[in-house]
Amino acid sequence: MHIEPGIVAGPKMGLAYGTAAAAAAYTVKLAADDLRTHSPASFLLRTAIAVIGVFVSFEVLPHFAVGISEVHFILGTTLFLILGAAPSAIGLALGLLIQGMFFAPTDMPMYFVNVSTLLWPLFAIDALAKRVIPAATAYVDLTYLDVLKMSLVYQGGVVAWVAFWALYGQGMGADNLASIASFAAAYVVVVLVEPIADLAALAIAKSLRAGGQGSLLNRRLYQA
Repeated sequence: MHIEPGIVAGPKMGLAYGTAAAAAAYTVKLAADDLRTHSPASFLLRTAIAVIGVFVSFEVLPHFAVGISEVHFILGTTLFLILGAAPSAIGLALGLLIQGMFFAPTDMPMYFVNVSTLLWPLFAIDALAKRVIPAATAYVDLTYLDVLKMSLVYQGGVVAWVAFWALYGQGMGADNLASIASFAAAYVVVVLVEPIADLAALAIAKSLRAGGQGSLLNRRLYQA
């Protein structure tokens, strides 16, 4: 998902600063909401798990450059379901920052572009979950179709943001459009794999509840 350096540059980076700042402000709001129903210890633990998970996604899991960006198994929906919106958002931002600072410094000029691309689709699935998941359904009881819808929204959002940045930064040239198309086509693999990872993570969460070990995870996992 790392958009190549130079795709957005110069004065156009001002928009990326704005979208990233807005995402940061909304994350603060989500964190305040989370702390109303979870302990600080739970929030910090879930955030730490999210940071580690994001770093593993970027540096350990398979990833490859396609067109204008890179394809990663970000597993944004998995993070959201298990850890909640705010810890996942912070984890995505910090995981991306750590990866850029210590392992891919050439990506740092695009940090605000990339963090916006990751966070706004996460906010979209948070809104979607509130609308389409019945209030009486705990996350551990979701079906493949449920998580597929969320994965489509998250990964589709990532692709849409990447396409937006490419068009915003480089225009409507044929080569740019072809790069966007190849990136979008490659992301079909992620869309197919992520719901399986989601269901596996939810099955593990269900086993933790049975063993009394899930109390520090996202409360919505178990309580409708």
